[in-house]
Amino acid sequence: MADVLQTYTELSSSTPRSQVTSVLQSIINALPFTFNQSSRAELIRLLLKDLKSLGPKSRLAAKDAAQALLAVKTLGRIPSGSEPLSEAGNLSTLLYLSASLKDEPEASTEALRCIANTLLLFDHARQTLISKEVGGGDVCVSMLDKATTPEQVFTLARILFLLTVSRSAFIQSLLEEKRQGRTIVDIIAAKLDTTMVSILAGTKFARDAMSDLLKFAFNILLHYPKLVDSEPSSEAKEWDDSWSMKLEGLLPPLLRAYHTIPPTFPMPLVAPLTHIIHALILIPVNPSLRPIWFNMIPPAMGRSSTSSRKSTNINSASSSPVLGSPTLGPSESPDRRSTTSIKPSTLDRALSVISAGRKSLSRSPSPSPPSTSYDVFQRTHDLLEITFSHHFPDNSDPDSQEVREAFKQEVEATGAPSDTSLDDILTPLVVLCTRLCLADESNRVKMREWTVPPDLDRTNPLDERADFLGKCIRLLGSVYHTRLKDAVGEMLYAACDSDAALLSSLFGYGHVAGLLFNKGVMSAPPPPSTSQSSSSAPDPSSLTTGQREINPITGTYAPTGPTVSATADMTEDEKEQEMEKLFVLFDRLERSGSMPASQNPMRKIIEKSMSP
Repeated sequence: MADVLQTYTELSSSTPRSQVTSVLQSIINALPFTFNQSSRAELIRLLLKDLKSLGPKSRLAAKDAAQALLAVKTLGRIPSGSEPLSEAGNLSTLLYLSASLKDEPEASTEALRCIANTLLLFDHARQTLISKEVGGGDVCVSMLDKATTPEQVFTLARILFLLTVSRSAFIQSLLEEKRQGRTIVDIIAAKLDTTMVSILAGTKFARDAMSDLLKFAFNILLHYPKLVDSEPSSEAKEWDDSWSMKLEGLLPPLLRAYHTIPPTFPMPLVAPLTHIIHALILIPVNPSLRPIWFNMIPPAMGRSSTSSRKSTNINSASSSPVLGSPTLGPSESPDRRSTTSIKPSTLDRALSVISAGRKSLSRSPSPSPPSTSYDVFQRTHDLLEITFSHHFPDNSDPDSQEVREAFKQEVEATGAPSDTSLDDILTPLVVLCTRLCLADESNRVKMREWTVPPDLDRTNPLDERADFLGKCIRLLGSVYHTRLKDAVGEMLYAACDSDAALLSSLFGYGHVAGLLFNKGVMSAPPPPSTSQSSSSAPDPSSLTTGQREINPITGTYAPTGPTVSATADMTEDEKEQEMEKLFVLFDRLERSGSMPASQNPMRKIIEKSMSP
């Protein structure tokens, strides 16, 4: 749009400020494709040149900076013609403006937004920004350390997230170089705690700030161990983790946020809670981190895990500021703590009702109140129960059109990306539960007691139940949610000590046949021995002492009385329905490649019936 470019070019230092404002606003309000490539590029260069020389001799005065930078950002939303923003000189100008305009918060933040948008549109700009010529990475880290508002934290975290998307030496320098005595882990940990407080207070941009901080932290957790000679994780072999002790300080604030941020509605799991789960999955449960994972040593607010473990002792642990306990300032007395402590949220009260309504999963009740202790496995249980109950209500089929349409509507209502799937939302949470089961035997026992308690009523088919057990079994046969199906299978397998016999005895071989087939178990395993059997489940091989016998295929009670055919009490229609279920099950296994066509028993029956 040549007339707008010409109008701006004709401005001078003597032009009335109202006219300058009007011209800048016309640039902001212009439709995206109003400018061609050359005019857009020229206008961007002119604006940045004038911004760099703000003053009485420039077209722009200091009070015009925020609006002029907004105009630059608006122009920079279209890649064609925005290339000048990715140049080293102009990135340096934007960094200079963000620092020099610190007394004008809106203008300073607008300059950072221009950088963030440029990094999003132009991949090569990321390398340019962290180059020695610009040095933008270190500048942004320093600014993040000093940021005081969620909006500033959000924009700076977004820039650092984009700078660390790919593995680079910059990530290594972040972890190995201190800035004013603080590492990047210390800075992220402190900002996670402050943004968590802002979220609870309902501050604008707080959730966005934490989400991008967590994405930045995820990149570091993902890439740094592979950049250095990292320590092998001591977890089960399924998880070939790499790890570095320099990252340990991220675990305490992540766990605090995991236990504090409540689920939302209509979708229970949204950012930043989903990003917390993603980050936690990357952290192993090794010997040095077990005390923090399982709350053996309360992590102090805003302090790294390493320093906390070195300085914390039994007498001081109870006074450490942990989840739910605000940090006292120098002028606050202990008596004031009771009047200023954060009250349990609605979610906390709701989860307390859930916990009270079912048998405790702990071997012994915790004497500590929720405000001073936490149980990461119980929290994961609660989130699984909430999310599964929400997305798969009652005994609904997870592949049903109703379930998929309801989720699609929720995605639209929450503004999440349109391609978001239930696999994307729920699978990471299930994976986290699996890792916690693999890491600790007591968690595996709790999981079995929670899913298949000893007093489970097995009268009706397990896959028709409306509880968590029924939802998991139905997911094992899902066609639409393949990643979630596999994750649920691995979770149940881990909860059963990775023992095919125990898994089959608890859930019925018919329900887990596909899962076990993928693990190389081609037929029903023998019942587990008494020493292997879980205390939470009946032993199918010895259910004659006052308990009803369990059908090893269906997991339900076997018919009483003399030996009776399994189909004796079924009508012809019911037999046909069961045959159809078997046909669909084996057809799914064959289509997914899990079973060769030559081994499909249903195919063999059909071929045999058609042969002369």
